[in-house]
Amino acid sequence: MSSPTIVRTSTAELYDAHVLKNYARPALTLVRGQGTQVWDDAGNAYLDFTSGIAVSALGHCHPHWVASVQRQAAELIHVSNLFRNPLQGELARRIVQHAGPGRVFFCNSGAEANEALIKLARLHGVQKSGAEEKCYKIICAKHAFHGRTYGGMSATPQDKIQHGFRPLVPGFAFGEINNLQSFVDLVDDATAAIFIETIQGESGINPCTPEFLRGLRRLCDERKILLLLDEVQCGIGRTGKFYAFEHADVWPDAIGMAKGLGGGFPIGSMWVSDRFAELFHPGNHGTTFGGTPLACAAALAVLDVIDRDGLLAKVRLQSGPWLAALQQLAVEFPQQVLGVRGLGYLVGVQMASDPAPYLAALRERGLLAPSAGGNVVRFLPPLNVTPADLVKSVEIFRSVLEAKR
Repeated sequence: MSSPTIVRTSTAELYDAHVLKNYARPALTLVRGQGTQVWDDAGNAYLDFTSGIAVSALGHCHPHWVASVQRQAAELIHVSNLFRNPLQGELARRIVQHAGPGRVFFCNSGAEANEALIKLARLHGVQKSGAEEKCYKIICAKHAFHGRTYGGMSATPQDKIQHGFRPLVPGFAFGEINNLQSFVDLVDDATAAIFIETIQGESGINPCTPEFLRGLRRLCDERKILLLLDEVQCGIGRTGKFYAFEHADVWPDAIGMAKGLGGGFPIGSMWVSDRFAELFHPGNHGTTFGGTPLACAAALAVLDVIDRDGLLAKVRLQSGPWLAALQQLAVEFPQQVLGVRGLGYLVGVQMASDPAPYLAALRERGLLAPSAGGNVVRFLPPLNVTPADLVKSVEIFRSVLEAKR
């Protein structure tokens, strides 16, 4: 009897045959990671400054994170929110320590955290006006990105995100980032909240100025509307402060966060200040998977390492010379690099042309980085990246620019 034929199918072929084509075809198949490095299925090593799009805050397979997740996986994984679990309470306490007096809702992603912020705004509008459909307007920023759910898309004024999915959720208006008057002009009696990213990530790393954030805070206080900040990409230490808005010495009424919080495990959360936490009551919002013991163990491990290793201070200290070195590239290669902007380890390099060829060349030389809107190369190293790896990233980028001069 003949032996059965074994058909070996590559990962790329499996993707091509079975995975929905809502993403561009990936260039690599990654199979292993350690620290700041990843390896592909051909054994090639790369310096990973993608960090899972600002997710892998501790790099790959940090020993404390791995041990925490392994230990919890052998003890209790999921119970739903019908019951308490100790780690959810502890994680909420730790977030409140950073965010201030308030309460925390746990979910699974940044989009879900932002949906919760939108629902908070609607609940505030009902309380403020005494009726639904009377005060529900939310003012966001042009070029924003708040996710791909219907609420998130509606708060994201980008045709590439909204096209094909209209009609969208009504009640959103859009001002110009860092133009306070454009927001003032949009506020009326139907306005419930202002909702913005502290640093616009997907549209090209565009930070709000401290003066603009402080102006929004005054405007919201004067008009009795909520200030909601999306810190999904820029929060959890990425800028050298736990939250990016801390650089402006201003505080919002609610915060959406995710990405780096779980260090690679899906988790999102919304913090709401004590003033508005009681707007939520049993039955008007929920989730099956939010705040599971396993997800909370992963997030607590991230916070442990941030605190134990003093990563916030290290990000502030090490990012300065790195940012200066990247800015020097704009001086050396002005025909290719138009500028560099960002804070900490959330940095965008504005290119004079399509960044795709540069990203491919970086990859060929062993550095992984994603793009962002407006021809931007985005660098997102883990919070515990070494100075040597930061120097190496600049050297690789310089070699690409020299080759394309």
